Amino acid sequence: MDIFQRTIHLEGFGQGIHCITDHITGQLPELEQYRCGLVHLFLQHTSAALTLGENTDPDVRADLVEHLQRLIPDDLRLYRHRIEGADDASSHIKSAVIGASLVLPFADGRLLLGTWQGIYLCEFRTGRHRRSIIATIIGAR
Repeated sequence: MDIFQRTIHLEGFGQGIHCITDHITGQLPELEQYRCGLVHLFLQHTSAALTLGENTDPDVRADLVEHLQRLIPDDLRLYRHRIEGADDASSHIKSAVIGASLVLPFADGRLLLGTWQGIYLCEFRTGRHRRSIIATIIGAR
């Protein structure tokens, strides 16, 4: 077993749920050097999240955004943590609920995602932020 690690930087994504599968695979050409293994993705932020979702119908992403907003609204009156604005505390809670990491299998240089699966960055803050993901490959060459 060999281990490889790299930091992947994502820039320019505004609030919403964004398919980043191509960004991830494009920045991990080392996958092609392995027969099989796992990729661990860890997002180094507390106001965004990583998840898997359907990669075909954009309405699925829109539904997720809408329902998360209903469950965890951006309303300062609901939170003690108010330092950075109305979307700050709610962003931290959404991140905690969805999570900051994924473990994905791969073989022969490609991720073994299902036909309709994609990797998604859930950006909960308004504005555009630079996000960093630590990608760790653990696999057999």
